[in-house]
Amino acid sequence: MAIPTPVNGQITDSVTQSNVQTLGAAPSVAMGAIYQSLSHSTGILYQNTVQQQQQAAICAQAATNQGVLQIYSVNSMAAATATSKLAQSDTTDTLMTLLVALAALK
Repeated sequence: MAIPTPVNGQITDSVTQSNVQTLGAAPSVAMGAIYQSLSHSTGILYQNTVQQQQQAAICAQAATNQGVLQIYSVNSMAAATATSKLAQSDTTDTLMTLLVALAALK
């Protein structure tokens, strides 16, 4: 029992025991919160990775499509000229900017 006080000894013992239980459980509760936060952050990391892979696939498909259209739309000598102009243009940058803008609207 606790030191004699004007309060009943059983009351002071129950309060003391509940405080000890709270202090004893604190480390395990804290580690549980840390693990939960870590798993949530890892889930968000994987979601972002999948989203980036999807955006890269869309950009690759758009670039391939534009290249095929350029090849089929011009003659052989004009193809060389168009290919050299296309290589020096910023079309892929424009497509990427468009994709970023569309992703921001979601």
